[in-house]
Amino acid sequence: MDTDRTTIPGTGVLHHFRTGRGARFALLTEPTGTRHLLTYVAGSDEPTVDIALAPEEADQIAELLHSRSVHDRLTRLEQRLGADGA
Repeated sequence: MDTDRTTIPGTGVLHHFRTGRGARFALLTEPTGTRHLLTYVAGSDEPTVDIALAPEEADQIAELLHSRSVHDRLTRLEQRLGADGA
């Protein structure tokens, strides 16, 4: 995946993404913590969809995007530490 980061003064930080299959989307993070998930149609530089997410909503989506949940990773780490300490 190709990524590009741009700081937009007074607005926030914009990350553009292009997947290996050519899909384009972006994430705009405002100073308030609100995030906007933006999607684009082929050939357009203007977003066609703007989904505003509160910080806790963005956290929920981030959790789902992880290959394993934070809970699963912590459990595995605790198991590893327990095995090393035995």
